[in-house]
Formats: sequence, C-alpha cells, structure tokens
Amino acid sequence: MRQLWSTDDIPDQQGRTAVITGANTGVGFETAKALALRGAAVTLAVRDPERGKRAAEAITATDPTAQVRVQQLDLSSLASVRSASAEIRTAHPRIDLLINNAGVMYTPRRTITADGFELQMGTNHLGHFALTALLWDLLPPDPASRVVTVSSAGHRMGGPIDLDDLDWQRRPYNKTAAYGHSKLANLLFTYELHRRVGDGGPLALAAHPGGADTTGSRQAMAHNSLLARTAFAAIRRLLLQPPTMGALPVLRAATDPQARGGQYYGPRGLQQSKGHPIAVQSSPASRDPELQRRLWTLSEHLTGTSISA
Repeated sequence: MRQLWSTDDIPDQQGRTAVITGANTGVGFETAKALALRGAAVTLAVRDPERGKRAAEAITATDPTAQVRVQQLDLSSLASVRSASAEIRTAHPRIDLLINNAGVMYTPRRTITADGFELQMGTNHLGHFALTALLWDLLPPDPASRVVTVSSAGHRMGGPIDLDDLDWQRRPYNKTAAYGHSKLANLLFTYELHRRVGDGGPLALAAHPGGADTTGSRQAMAHNSLLARTAFAAIRRLLLQPPTMGALPVLRAATDPQARGGQYYGPRGLQQSKGHPIAVQSSPASRDPELQRRLWTLSEHLTGTSISA
C-alpha cells in the first residue's frame, strides 16, 4: 500500500457523479476541486448558495471544463435535507460518491436544530444519516460506489456517549464532548452501514483530515479563552496542515481501488495529525457493535428515514 498517496493517484473520474456536503470551503472544497479536475461531475451541497457559487467559480477558473453544480442544503433541518435530496434525484439518475463532509464544531452553548436536536449531533450525524438514506438507492451496488463520512480524531473526546440524552437536556452542556460524540456517531454509522452492506458495494468508509487548518477550526477556536487561543496560535504550524492535505484521506477513501468497506483513513504522521493518508484505527467505542446498532435504530426513529441495505 502506497505511503505517500496524493491527488496524482486519483483514478480518472470521467462519467462519475459526486455529491459533497460542506464543499464551499476547507476540506470539502479541496475534495470537490480534486474530483472535478479528475473529471467527476460534482455537486456542492452547501448551506449558503452564494458561497457555493463562488466555490464553483473558483473550480471552473482552474479548469473551464469542470462540471460543478451547487445545491442548497441545510443539514440542521430535515425539511431541507428532504428538499435537497429530491432536487439531487431530479438532477442525477445515479450518484457514485456521497461524501458526508459538512459539520459544525464546538458550538459555545446548547443550540437546537429546526427539529429539536442538539446542533452538533443534529448536523454532523443525523442530517447526514437522513441524506444518505434518501439518496441510497441512487448509489450502484459496486465497490467503486462509496459513501464516505468525515469523522475526526476528536471522536475520542467526551467520554461515553449517552444515547438516552443526545440533546443534552439532562446534563450540563459540554461543547467539546458534544462535538466528540457527533464525530463518534459518524464512525458508528459508517461501521454499521458497512456491516449491513458488506463488500459488494456501495462501500461505506470513513476518513478524518487530521489537524486541518480550516476556517471552521479557526472559528471554533475563536469561542475559547484568550489563553487557549494564544496556545493554538503557537502550535498551529506544528500540528496543523493545509486543507489540500486534509482532503487526502477523504479522497483516498473515495477513490482508491484498494480501499475496502469499513476502513477509516487519516494522516500517517504523529497522532494522525499531519501527513499523507493511510488506513488508521479508531477508538474501541467506535467498534462496539451493540452501540452501532442502537445508534442506527435511534437515528431511524429520530429522522424518520431508513436505509434498506
């Protein structure tokens, strides 16, 4: 297995369609750009269509032949997820790659979504669960067809997840734990989807960008104390890598012919913070089959969607 995998290793994507959430900035944008430049027809599924339009223009400025479409999608609203899914279905009779990338991070107070879910769990996991369910039948049963969900090294934070109190109604709100639990949910979802689908395809994989220096990470840090912000600025260059590198684990999970369902890709460097992508290990909690099944059942109930895998 190559240790220095890069965008040069992405196979030709001509004739393939990719839907990428949160693709107007950071890792999502770099993922979309790389796939579009390799020939894929890419849908940027974004909350703000104007920012999506600017991102699409930045890609086509690099290659005027790139096929890029903007789709409005607010993952914190199940109504928006359903509307966007219907529009995507009209635009594309099939999709080959669904990359669940968008997310919110370290929201400073307990905020709820339009449907009453804690914002980080509702956006990062439940919105993507519903989107995957609503688009699932457009994905061909082929190992080259993939659902890649972007988790985080932060999935190890926050202690045990409480599936009986996902909305933090009975506990003091902890923004770091809530974020960690939403990223753990991304992995629990991926592994359970893989268990149900197997290796025949579509494949279910996960990835994390390591310490990606993105707008989202900087905005999240802005809510912290002056001491924390000062420390972050001091170590930023040591621990963080640019979004172009942060996108590589996602791109490898999405396109590497050697990738297998249930794999988790991240940087190869110290503590998976920087470097070229390889298959990495996730936490023991993420590998708990009973926890995976319980979250799946709860997600079906909360979103009113199901995946017939």
